[in-house]
Amino acid sequence: MARVLITGCAGFMGSHLAERLIARGDTVIGVDNFDDYYPRPVKEANLAQLRACERFSLVEADIRDADAISNVFAQGNIDWVLHWAAKAGVPPSLKDPNEYVAVNVEGTVNVLEAARRREGTRVIFASSSSVYGVRNPLPYREDADISRPLSPYAATKVAAEALCHCYHHLYGLPVMCLRLFNVYGPRQRPDLAMNLFAHRMARSETITFFGDGSTSRDYTYVDDVVDAVLAAMEVDFGFEILNIGSGRPIRLDDMVKALEAAMGVHATLDRKPERAGDMVHTFADTTRARQLLGWQPRWTVEDGLRSFLDWMRTQPAPAEGAEHADGC
Repeated sequence: MARVLITGCAGFMGSHLAERLIARGDTVIGVDNFDDYYPRPVKEANLAQLRACERFSLVEADIRDADAISNVFAQGNIDWVLHWAAKAGVPPSLKDPNEYVAVNVEGTVNVLEAARRREGTRVIFASSSSVYGVRNPLPYREDADISRPLSPYAATKVAAEALCHCYHHLYGLPVMCLRLFNVYGPRQRPDLAMNLFAHRMARSETITFFGDGSTSRDYTYVDDVVDAVLAAMEVDFGFEILNIGSGRPIRLDDMVKALEAAMGVHATLDRKPERAGDMVHTFADTTRARQLLGWQPRWTVEDGLRSFLDWMRTQPAPAEGAEHADGC
């Protein structure tokens, strides 16, 4: 079985990936710095099941620390790197762009440098639908122009993809970039719209609602993302970029209506102007992923929403004053 290094292992998607890999018999080395973007106890809870497994180990390290990352690789053969560590969220990237560049760009260089020095290591990188920016026709295809990102966060993902290609071109490092579309499900970040809205609706609190509701998102259930990653680990590749999304975008106001119906409550909205940096629509063309990976999304938004709400009802509410962010 494979030895897999997951950066950002304590996060939403990283912990799901680790559990599925452990379940199929792989060994997982997790790396996470427990960034304070959201509380450490949330991430510790994500790891609770993993910590009981002898084929899982965790290194608390920051991808900005090149020596620390090199030391992780020096501990033994690494077959796969699933590079999920990143500074997340569009709104905070406008406030602290330097931090986003340091983690998402410079940190990615450190991971790629360590990987390219180990013969036989392959990399899957978690990119984002935010790279599509403006003026691209819907649905988004992988060959679209990504030269006009709308936020520092998006720009760092564009830069990281470019670095992935560079390391493949220069050193032959196999890298697959998965452009993930608005991933949701159990363990999702406290600031993501679906999570924040549901908690506030459950407490009959007002939702801060940006725009007129006509913006839309291609919500993708986390298990479908994990399925795509596992499928990617079964194919040969040099350098690839693939969209991973449901292919079924939903308007923001329709998402609120779906939450109302599923929860049996009414949402009170405090409408605000659209925010700088937010995309108008996300909509994945997943033709290439279907062809190359034999993958297709299995989860409907109705089933995914029920699963998310079952989990959400067991969780503490997000911090007061939290502002919702787009996912991926």
